Amino acid sequence: MLACLREKGSGKDLVHAEAPSQKHHTELPPRLAPAKRPAMFSLIRPALFTLDAEQAHGLTIDGLAAWARLGTPFAAPPPDPILRSTVAGIDFSTPLGLAAGVDKNGEAIDGWFGLGFGSVEIGTLTPLPQPGNPRPRIFRLVADRAVINRLGFNNKGIDAALPRATAAARKGVLGINVGANKDAADRIADYVAGVTRAAPIADYITINISSPNTPGLRDLQHGAALAELLAACDSARGATPLFLKIAPDLEAAAIDDIARAAITHHIDALIVSNTTISRPPSLNSPHAAETGGLSGAPLAVLARARLADLRQATGGGVPIISVGGIDSADEAFARIRAGASLIQLYSALVYEGPGLARRINSGLAALLKRDGFASLSAAIGAG
Repeated sequence: MLACLREKGSGKDLVHAEAPSQKHHTELPPRLAPAKRPAMFSLIRPALFTLDAEQAHGLTIDGLAAWARLGTPFAAPPPDPILRSTVAGIDFSTPLGLAAGVDKNGEAIDGWFGLGFGSVEIGTLTPLPQPGNPRPRIFRLVADRAVINRLGFNNKGIDAALPRATAAARKGVLGINVGANKDAADRIADYVAGVTRAAPIADYITINISSPNTPGLRDLQHGAALAELLAACDSARGATPLFLKIAPDLEAAAIDDIARAAITHHIDALIVSNTTISRPPSLNSPHAAETGGLSGAPLAVLARARLADLRQATGGGVPIISVGGIDSADEAFARIRAGASLIQLYSALVYEGPGLARRINSGLAALLKRDGFASLSAAIGAG
């Protein structure tokens, strides 16, 4: 079951990382003593890293699915009630969610909940199955605690995943992330098809226009194309909350445009962000120059900056889900105090193992109590 929890991200290409401006630098509160990674995981990690990253990922999904079929014995305990919150009318037992891209086809939904995640976002799912980009397409950057992927929306199609989503016990919130097929003649029609099919089943739907691994997809983040897309999906979603996932590689003007469009078209939350096509000069791993999206620890600085930008652009009027470089309770707490209503992770599982969600939940509850917050909601945007 541990075999796959060692690699996973999202995708992008190549640009240079921008240094965050001083306005984004805030002093972090005192940190908890570092939570120790379980000794067993530390022992087996070197062996896992001898496997191809995508092969290991597939083995992990299979293991978690098998564990779920057994009823997830020895699952993580329910999160501390202080972590409860309501976002977009949905009750979350903890702000910690599994980001899209990890379980694309929804094959181990109940296994992820068993690890302690309060929400699980499956996908990205497209109307038709597609193989994605040629292998190899996932690369561990071990020295940097990062991953580069150029998967390209590989999935078995939304119609194959929805029966599994329906059958899952779902001890938490289930999101369904939808996208367009690479060769779609009308990409907006693909999104509308995905939203329409997911709406009766999902607790929320995410429109993913932020992957760098489908040529031209990020063009939908701008101008008239964005407005047309959001209007069409808003009409298709019925009463199901609709989230929008954006890239971290956006200029300030683009962020302002997205914020206005999200408010105009009734987007219930914004997920920032997907992987980055930038490459910080600090990267030391042999695979650092691979094409694709960079995720993991090096994305944290950019993700924090985009969170601040988006909160300012929306005036706090749209809930924000922060993703990218979250690997500890301290980092999760910092994002919440910076304005994130929820958080998601994926690549940190590669380096921290399956106990990470449980450790973040317990650590985050301790941090809230230490700083005198009566609830998670009281800490959002507290600085």
